[in-house]
Amino acid sequence: MMGTLQHSTAAGPPAPNPGATAPGRVEPKLKISRLNFFYGAFQALHHVELEIAANRITALIGPSGCGKSTFLRVLNRMHETVRGARVSGEVLLDNEDALAMDVSRLRRRVGMVFQKPNPFPKSIFDNVAYGLRVNGLKGSAHLKEAVEHSLRRAALWDEVKDKLHKSAYDLSGGQQQRLCIARGLAVDPEVLLLDEPSSALDPIATAKIEELVFHLKENCTIVIVTHNMQQAARIADDTGFFLLGKLIEFDKTETIFKNPAKKETEDYITGRFG
Repeated sequence: MMGTLQHSTAAGPPAPNPGATAPGRVEPKLKISRLNFFYGAFQALHHVELEIAANRITALIGPSGCGKSTFLRVLNRMHETVRGARVSGEVLLDNEDALAMDVSRLRRRVGMVFQKPNPFPKSIFDNVAYGLRVNGLKGSAHLKEAVEHSLRRAALWDEVKDKLHKSAYDLSGGQQQRLCIARGLAVDPEVLLLDEPSSALDPIATAKIEELVFHLKENCTIVIVTHNMQQAARIADDTGFFLLGKLIEFDKTETIFKNPAKKETEDYITGRFG
């Protein structure tokens, strides 16, 4: 059942959070200011301040329950299905208020792929075509071309081109996840949010997802939540460390892993906790 979202731009003064904006950024794709989020009386995010640069991969790391996935869901308002959800602060997408934007328009611009592959109970073709049809694309030739383009972008076309009308459930777990990415890419989003997209996959499928994500940033801004710090180090340009609902530190990935500014970050990366 659809919950009632409460949104207010009023918020208390932001907590000091040095390093929350990676250096050298101009005109960020996403700018998050004074962001607080509540599930009922429980505050899950505290005064998050963050700028996400266009055409880069931003990784969010931190222990379970630290607010990473909640933050990701706020970016395209997936949290609005939760009863009692309440958000304050500001999320700007190209300087537009994402929290006030028409939600369908926002989700066309900001797509999301979840931890567990969730293909629709349809054919491979119809999974990718779903969003295109919802957004008014008509004509079988145009649909076929768009579906092929999306499957190629998701590095899946060569594996499925001869079985497009078979069930998506016939695919392996890694293929299903790339199909979900293709479905998300079909409407040509400007930002793609990935919530632990390879956590349930084997190393070979994980490597394919990582290679895919690395190439997607040429045309799309990527934000990925991961528990795998090696994955963040391999693919991310920038990395943010969350702890207890707070963004502790944000910087270039190399800096976060080799010379973090905060002791909490260093403790987490070196395995002292988490």
